[in-house]
Amino acid sequence: MRTQAMFAIAVAASIVTASCQTQDAYTDEKKTSNATKGAVIGALGGAAVGALTNRNDRGRNALIGAGIGAAAGGGIGYYMDRQEEELRRELRSAGVAVERRGDTIALNMQNDILFDLNSSALGARSEEIIRAVSTVLKKYDETRVNMYGFTDTSGTRQRNEELSRQRAEAVAAALARNGVQSARLNALGMGETNLKVPTGDNVVEARNRRVEIVLEPRQG
Repeated sequence: MRTQAMFAIAVAASIVTASCQTQDAYTDEKKTSNATKGAVIGALGGAAVGALTNRNDRGRNALIGAGIGAAAGGGIGYYMDRQEEELRRELRSAGVAVERRGDTIALNMQNDILFDLNSSALGARSEEIIRAVSTVLKKYDETRVNMYGFTDTSGTRQRNEELSRQRAEAVAAALARNGVQSARLNALGMGETNLKVPTGDNVVEARNRRVEIVLEPRQG
């Protein structure tokens, strides 16, 4: 019985470790997530407790305990890891960068994917991308969804602030149309701030014209 329980603990740990690895969408390199250590420790602890609860079925109880322990050990990080992995898979061919920032996830969408020049009307391709994003967001409904619109420095500062806000709101409205709860959505226009490529005034730079969707865990 002891051998069976120990084998179950080892299997549980290996499963959890593998499940906490994510695949980078651009390099195809596997990486171990930030939540792996906590999830594995939780799995081992849960498996050990499960193995001791019933001498007649230690192997099965160890595996059940491992699953419970992994969820508790991984916590928010584990939840965001799974969401990140699914977003990378859904957006692999869409030209959307998925960036992990601690317990938040940022989706960087260039405005030439979403909008025509000097427009806040979403095109056909952008609607398709937003549907893919919505599919994942509806599944992981414990995250808050922040839309930040940015512009380059061409045009007036006032116009850029207005346009960036309109574009962020357009993305939020499209997510809502695709079933993401409006209460989760927050749209802000950032204008010319936080340039991805630093430039002087009145410079057309496509990489600075973008909308970022930042996902963060909901508090309470």
